[in-house]
Amino acid sequence: MSVSTPLSFSLLLSLVFFNLSFSFSWAASDPAYQSLLQCLSQSIPSHNVSSILFSKSNPSYASVLRAYIRNARFNTSSTPKPVIIITPVEESHVSAAVICSQKVGFQLKIRSGGHDYEGLSYVFDKPFFVLDMFNLRSISIDMADETAWVETGATLGELYYNIWENSKVHGFPAGVCPTVGVGGHFSGAGYGTMIRKYGLSVDHIVDAKIVDVNGEILDRKGMGEDLFWAIRGGGAASFGVVLSYKIKLVPVTETVTVFRLERLLADNATDVALKWQSVAPTTDNNLFMRMLLQPATRNKQKTLRVTVIALYLGDASSLVSLLGKDFPELRLEKENCTEMSWIDSVLWWANFDLGTSPSALLDRNLNNADFLKRRSDYVQTPIPREGLESLWEKMIELGKVGLVFNAYGGRMNEIKATETPFPHRAGNLYKIQYSVSWDEPGNEADMNYTTQSKLLHDFMTQFVSKNPRSAYLNYRDIDIGTTDNWSYEEGKVYGESYFNGNYERLVDVKTAVDPKNFFRNEQSIPPRSSKI
Repeated sequence: MSVSTPLSFSLLLSLVFFNLSFSFSWAASDPAYQSLLQCLSQSIPSHNVSSILFSKSNPSYASVLRAYIRNARFNTSSTPKPVIIITPVEESHVSAAVICSQKVGFQLKIRSGGHDYEGLSYVFDKPFFVLDMFNLRSISIDMADETAWVETGATLGELYYNIWENSKVHGFPAGVCPTVGVGGHFSGAGYGTMIRKYGLSVDHIVDAKIVDVNGEILDRKGMGEDLFWAIRGGGAASFGVVLSYKIKLVPVTETVTVFRLERLLADNATDVALKWQSVAPTTDNNLFMRMLLQPATRNKQKTLRVTVIALYLGDASSLVSLLGKDFPELRLEKENCTEMSWIDSVLWWANFDLGTSPSALLDRNLNNADFLKRRSDYVQTPIPREGLESLWEKMIELGKVGLVFNAYGGRMNEIKATETPFPHRAGNLYKIQYSVSWDEPGNEADMNYTTQSKLLHDFMTQFVSKNPRSAYLNYRDIDIGTTDNWSYEEGKVYGESYFNGNYERLVDVKTAVDPKNFFRNEQSIPPRSSKI
């Protein structure tokens, strides 16, 4: 043993040296890597450039790519992968990456938190680079004017934590999943449990910094009001690379109240679901109620479970009194409610145990991905009782797909559909998310669960918005339509679903700021004429 150990160590060193030498020699012989490195080195010190580039030969390439893949469907051996991942640590690196990607002739995908449900921020069917923003995550809060500059590589959890560190009576209306990246969430509109009180995330953005197609860094004044409008809900990746957003914080009460109540069909689940549709969008603006519909099994019998989850900006007694009058079918009692601070409600909605430290919001939970498919719809007329009963039958028959009903109304009714690219305001009672997740890899499972999702989506056609059938951009769904040529007509198919009449203005902005269509993905906004 005394002889073999040094030999083994020597062999290990030799292998490490060989692997590193092979990686560097491969990178040196890779023309794309060399071209990008040479171009970037003109504006970034060369020793810094190599540290932010990951080619496929780099030992860390796979881990960097995988860290922010949030849908396991796009983490397979056959998934197209970027030629190079660029991980900027300074704003100037982003400018250089935009310029140099064009010079060397590669498409550039932009990834913030990786939660794009269809993987469009890190998958493409032609050679491409990924600009991964995870290092640009600073958050600067100014309580004097109740604002914050948030870099787009930050997560919602990090934003909430930083707000809490500075104030116990301020918050921000954004999503419940703390690992979601600010960049994608805000640029696609963003919403959360205070949507009825304060509207969307983008309704509180007051400035931004973007790198345009020329590599210029522009603030709101520099970019102009049309582009500033477009990147607040229109999908910023069609127009440039947003570096940071300046947001206006909102006041929250010292005490908020949450509850979660479940009903099965054998109880009064149908009565609850029916009444929820009229109460949730019209009740006090301080109350947000989400309703989950899920197939379930009880005593070996298939049934359906209705769950109402709520946040109320106020105390439990007021909430029980309110719903005792407006929603007696729910049978809410004070013991069903829990009073807490706003930051604790953020943790509660993210499924942390009561008493968990807010520092848990800083965990990015990397390398964590289920297989999943999501879709969305908008409902403008309540589904009648017989419609709900037919829906229960369909969901039980399919067996796996759940629905999440998110109540609108309140502040959402007061903001014009043209105020931001997000058009789904007054007239919409609630939004539906179709949700199915699974653990089994492989094409058979993928086909099974995505088909279930499609069948339920098809079934719901009778109950949801029409002409166009509207959808939410941040619940990305390529089954709505994709583009191969980035023509106006191809873009219109998904563009009008996501943006309704605002699609036209988005096309005009795109034509003005990126006429050659460098910034693009399978569902991006096209210029009026494209030669791609």
